[in-house]
Amino acid sequence: MDPEFGSAKYPKKDSWRTILLLAYESLGVVYGDLSISPLYVYKSTFAEDITHSETNEEIFGVLSFVFWSLTLIPLFKYVFIVLRADDNGQGGTFALYSLICRHANVSLLPNKQVSDEELSTYKVENSLETKDKSWIKNMLEKHKNLHTALLLVVMLGTCMVVGDGVLTPAISVFSAVSGLELSMSKEYHEYAVVPITCFLILCLFALQHYGTHRVGFLFAPIIILWLFCMATLGIYNILHWNPHVYQALSPYYMIKFLKKTKKGGWMSLGGILLCMTGSEAMFADLGHFSHSAIQIAFTALVYPALVLGYMGQAAYLSQHHRISTIYQIGFYATVPESIRWPVLIVAILAAVVGSQTIISGTFSIINQSQSLGCFPRVKVVHTSDKIHGQIYIPEINWMLMILCLAVAIGFRDTKSMGNASGLAVISVMLVTTCLTSLVIVLCWNKPPFLALAFLLFFGSIESLYLSASLIKFREGAWVSILLAFLLMTVMFLWHYTTIQKYLFDLQNKVSLDWLLALSESLGIARVPGIGLVYTDLISGVPANFSHFITNLPAFHRVLVFVCVKYIPVPFVPAAERYLVGRVGPPDHRSYRCIVRYGYRDVHQDIDSFESELVASLADFIRLEASYPMENDIGDGNSGLTVVGRTSPFSTHACNEIEEASSEGPIGRTKKVRFLVEEDRSTWMMDGRVREELRELEDACESGTAFILGHSHVRTKPGSSIIKKLAVEVGYNFLKRNCRGPDVALRVPPASLLEVGMVYVL
Repeated sequence: MDPEFGSAKYPKKDSWRTILLLAYESLGVVYGDLSISPLYVYKSTFAEDITHSETNEEIFGVLSFVFWSLTLIPLFKYVFIVLRADDNGQGGTFALYSLICRHANVSLLPNKQVSDEELSTYKVENSLETKDKSWIKNMLEKHKNLHTALLLVVMLGTCMVVGDGVLTPAISVFSAVSGLELSMSKEYHEYAVVPITCFLILCLFALQHYGTHRVGFLFAPIIILWLFCMATLGIYNILHWNPHVYQALSPYYMIKFLKKTKKGGWMSLGGILLCMTGSEAMFADLGHFSHSAIQIAFTALVYPALVLGYMGQAAYLSQHHRISTIYQIGFYATVPESIRWPVLIVAILAAVVGSQTIISGTFSIINQSQSLGCFPRVKVVHTSDKIHGQIYIPEINWMLMILCLAVAIGFRDTKSMGNASGLAVISVMLVTTCLTSLVIVLCWNKPPFLALAFLLFFGSIESLYLSASLIKFREGAWVSILLAFLLMTVMFLWHYTTIQKYLFDLQNKVSLDWLLALSESLGIARVPGIGLVYTDLISGVPANFSHFITNLPAFHRVLVFVCVKYIPVPFVPAAERYLVGRVGPPDHRSYRCIVRYGYRDVHQDIDSFESELVASLADFIRLEASYPMENDIGDGNSGLTVVGRTSPFSTHACNEIEEASSEGPIGRTKKVRFLVEEDRSTWMMDGRVREELRELEDACESGTAFILGHSHVRTKPGSSIIKKLAVEVGYNFLKRNCRGPDVALRVPPASLLEVGMVYVL
């Protein structure tokens, strides 16, 4: 559950007062993109693909398609079905993937542990060892190629969301500003719209680092005002121009439309599908709201307003179907001239809100991608201390801005932008349909024919729209394909090389016997302090540490092998984050700590992380004294314990942690008190436990060193040219130009020790 809902602001997530409040707030966050689609749907649909006759059959056919598309996809598919496929309250492409991976052994993520199932958020109704497995589950688990195909499908959906983050601000703002075309001459309009659009886009991206929480309270009123304007204009146009336009809601007009327009009508579906733009946000932003809130907001306000808006435009066009200029098709042509300027201002504000929604969603999905090892490391800034999930990624923000400006300047028309945006939108929807069909079988334990029916019904509709978008490759759709290809190349290359590096570490790890054999007689010195050795391995000694010892025969008095791992759950409770065990005998003072994060977790700063880590070690030492556990003397993890949930000392294991900051040439000094003298329990009277805690306290006061590997990747002799280019050129280029692990882990430079390693893959 999102931490925001545990506050006093939201006392009960399922109370009616809270649900209505969340429904109100969701209007500005979830529905901004979907609400502004009437600005450009009809203009994209009727742009050159359809010739106009003396009747209204084409206009009624388009309205029928729009109505049933909104009804079947956003309403039936997302609101009533897909929203229930949440991952512990979280939605989106990666949420579906993580849900599938926990119910079937199809994950390609390295470092998977059975102990992760001890998490309270790791809800698996059927264990992976279930005897009666469906044939679909058996097939998925048996064929490794299907694992790769599943990951590629997820990556495709992710890349299309990012592509939508480029295209939606461009088409939304451009369409809103295009309202000036009816208020000035064509000559001035051509010179004014693009500069104003670029200026608004620049302002939009320049303000991202402030975070949406600073202006978020304005989002919902703007969207409500926009929906009210759209619905009111719709009712006015229906009553004034054609009260019988409701007849077009019959599916008969869709068939009649396709029969009459043939290929032109089929190609126009690429513009009609834009009416569903933003539907994916209902599922992707589920973690910030609730099922009921999103359902109420859509069914009670958004859906009726959209239908009335589209019906009003169709009613106007039905009386003006002899169109002499493309400008008369747009939304603003249906607005009475007396109120055109106020509506223009509201539309521009709504377009900015809709653009903000998709930009924030892009930041979120990039953060999830890098958490699961599918994207290069980037800097993630959390813009709000109170509202979880509001983040800002500087590198992605400026890249989106440059690409968005390039699209607006390069195309300069709604049709081409709509073709590109439509392909991105429908691709994400088709990916969601495929993944949800797997969830129906694997997670909901429904009969396969229900999943097949879901896939065939919604998949066929979306495939029809997809084919209409692909046929417009040269008219703008190539932008989405190019962006998806580049992003998928980056994501797959990074993911593939990350797994290969992990396998290299696994094959070249050093046995614990080697570590235990090190002593002062062999020239190894133990220096004061705590040494945190970061590794991706959950057992054994990493090769970078042996390389470190070979060149510098000394390591710290307290040695901790830290494995920061990401598991397919949205959040890991703080009390269950640390999995601690001992490496070797107690007098060696070596430990293993696995720190578990979910793909939507917020990382701690290094001070709180260090304090919690030391507290967890002290907790483990005391717990072990009361309940003797098997030491990690081999390469297993039999001695690892979840510290915090299972420990009876979780509330007072580390009774007090004092941090005294003294700025100097070296950095900070930390003092940790475990109140050893005050604790008189029988197990604390054991001198060995007291001595170990004293040594841990002294080591903490001496300082902490963070030992990280600095890798360079090369290919094996005889590797193919493609592999050499991909790994040695592509991956190393990405690694040099992305954030290092020290930045991702927030390690202070003064305490960092980097060990160079060459990986031969």
